[in-house]
Amino acid sequence: MKKWVASALGAALLLGGCMPSFKQEDEVIQENAPEKTEDQSVIIPNYQISEDYYKTLLPFEPSPSRGMVVNNINTNYDVAELESGLMRIAQREFSPDDYFFQSGNFLESDTITNWLSRELNESQLKESEMKPEENLGLNPIDNGEGSRAERAKNSPIYLAHILEHNYFIKSDEDESKVRLGGMVIGLALNSVYYYQNDNDPFGPTYEEAIPADELKAEGEKIGQEVVKRIRAMAAEDPEKADLADIPITVALFKQEPKSSVVPGNFISYASADGGDDSLGDWSSMNENYVLFPSSEANDNFRDDETSFLNFKQDVESYFPNFNSVIGRGLYQGDQMSLLNIDIPIQFYGKAEIIGFTQFVAGRIMDQFPPYFNIEVNITSVNGPEALIIKKPDETEPFVHIYEQ
Repeated sequence: MKKWVASALGAALLLGGCMPSFKQEDEVIQENAPEKTEDQSVIIPNYQISEDYYKTLLPFEPSPSRGMVVNNINTNYDVAELESGLMRIAQREFSPDDYFFQSGNFLESDTITNWLSRELNESQLKESEMKPEENLGLNPIDNGEGSRAERAKNSPIYLAHILEHNYFIKSDEDESKVRLGGMVIGLALNSVYYYQNDNDPFGPTYEEAIPADELKAEGEKIGQEVVKRIRAMAAEDPEKADLADIPITVALFKQEPKSSVVPGNFISYASADGGDDSLGDWSSMNENYVLFPSSEANDNFRDDETSFLNFKQDVESYFPNFNSVIGRGLYQGDQMSLLNIDIPIQFYGKAEIIGFTQFVAGRIMDQFPPYFNIEVNITSVNGPEALIIKKPDETEPFVHIYEQ
């Protein structure tokens, strides 16, 4: 008989026992903190929930560009994947065993806004009464020639957002201090460019797909320019002097269209060594999200599609007139590494929810192969009801029932 971890009280006790005490944390000095006139004390948490996650320096300092990602990215799926995927890439360069995370504090919101704009030609500069050094747009010039459809093809908006993550490491000379050890920049790119007709600004919105090869090439050029500008900041601003000597990794994220129900994916990344303003060779990520069920899954990953359909059929047989099980699989190459499953249900009594959750957990173990991560979220109109997590090769899943 399987033993399920389903008690909300037990989970609360488990989390409570693992919660870090600030009195037991390592207090160190953060050298040359951005926008600070002198070094400041920070805390390194002792507790790390997983080797896959970074410890975050405390107290938390919100990024000056916080909130921009929601306005610039098409879907919540892309927002979440841009953040989490960028951390996965960071782990290739900055080990969570040695480095500590801090949200971006060097690129201000005004800087990012200026970089996301279009480059202006000479006449547009004069019309805008801007100086040449203020012409910082990284997206291509729109000369206004031809129809909007023609301009959408010839000069689309490639760059949608810039996300900065910083990684700190203990000083070689003094372990009571941490210094900036590296930076990772995520460039969110548009796979589709949206536009409206010149003579009908309130009319329908059209879209023009951007070819993948074109998007990658333009993203790589933008990434190189971003690194040069970050290095230039170090020379221009004493508070950002540390940016001169740290390694910088730039990753390209292709966001999905606004109508998509799966996240986009990172397509490649490259790094510049400390003190270097040139990126090295670009490495392909070969990652992709696939919707289950779908024709794409059936055509390219038939065994996984069959497992999901069998699971879906079992779940739908539990409640009458129920047909809303959706999965999103992350593939690295041809191998699935993560499957997220959403199961929205009507609200039932707590006993029924516990019974249904145990049934779903059992079907997870029986229907899917053991080698990838599975996360199941069971929700109702009242919010989350249950969470099931199964890690690779584990014989039992973690099951949590939420208290409303």
